[in-house]
Amino acid sequence: MRLTCTGTLYMCLGQDDAADFRGLLRDGIDDAGLDAAIHAAITRKPKGHDFIIDRDHQGPAVVRHMSVTGG
Repeated sequence: MRLTCTGTLYMCLGQDDAADFRGLLRDGIDDAGLDAAIHAAITRKPKGHDFIIDRDHQGPAVVRHMSVTGG
């Protein structure tokens, strides 16, 4: 999992699924709500990793460049 400087949490570096924490934090979410949001994101995390260039080998596995993810 990776949290970007803009508040986007990517559950897997090889997939595009993400959770927006910036909006939650700006809206004043409390600690319990933040814990629940993190837990919800973790439950969406895939069990395995899939960095295979798309199944037909026609394009990248993810639409973002890895530099966007940060870290």
